[in-house]
Amino acid sequence: MSGTGQGHGYDPHAFEPFAVTVDLAVFTVRDGILHVLLIRRGQEPYAGAWALPGGFLLPRESAEAAARRELAEETGLSADVIAALHLDQLRTYSEPDRDPRMRVVSVAFTALVPDLPEPAAGGGGDADRARWAAVGEACDPAFQLAFDHAKILADARSRVGAKLEYSCLATAFCPPEFTLGELQAVYETVWDTALDRPNFRRKVLATPGFVQAVPGAARLTGGRGKPAALYRPGPATTLHPPLLRPSEGHVR
Repeated sequence: MSGTGQGHGYDPHAFEPFAVTVDLAVFTVRDGILHVLLIRRGQEPYAGAWALPGGFLLPRESAEAAARRELAEETGLSADVIAALHLDQLRTYSEPDRDPRMRVVSVAFTALVPDLPEPAAGGGGDADRARWAAVGEACDPAFQLAFDHAKILADARSRVGAKLEYSCLATAFCPPEFTLGELQAVYETVWDTALDRPNFRRKVLATPGFVQAVPGAARLTGGRGKPAALYRPGPATTLHPPLLRPSEGHVR
């Protein structure tokens, strides 16, 4: 039997109470740069510091419901936008001293979504401002995110990078008809690394259902040579084989 090791006599008062919160790392690509959604804390602890959106679970609330509620309260994003977000549970953060107020365990979520609007603090929670921040800026140690949110952000960035390895999500950040160069730019933005153009093209075209050529369509690009062929998203939702990042020793 789990618990205290005894078969009877559970006493809830024998355990120190603690709180459960949610934190959200929501990413989008703006002007060719990966951005993350941040709020500025209007209350202590860390008043005036930037943080990931989030807050405490209510007694009769699931973690995902709390994540969507807090996102609405702290950013002012519309109900339709928030309802449409696909949130991936990242992990649980439970270091004893991660919050100076009391013992707090946080369930973190992440999402990578195209075309998100400008946020504005929604008048609820403890945020007095919300904005998109370039991930490179937010991950700089000098930026000093509140709590352990630098760790959560780093983990979330790694997770969304992995999502592009195994899913077709990158095409959602391209125009309806796009060149392979535009698709490559999405991967380079999220992965923060340069990819070899011929090798990337070969791998994309060899992946069943990833993209479909638009017959007869082409677009002039900034480089010399013939216009680049246009593609649209294919029917696949997952990539077989996956398109692995250079850090894994692939796609140079």
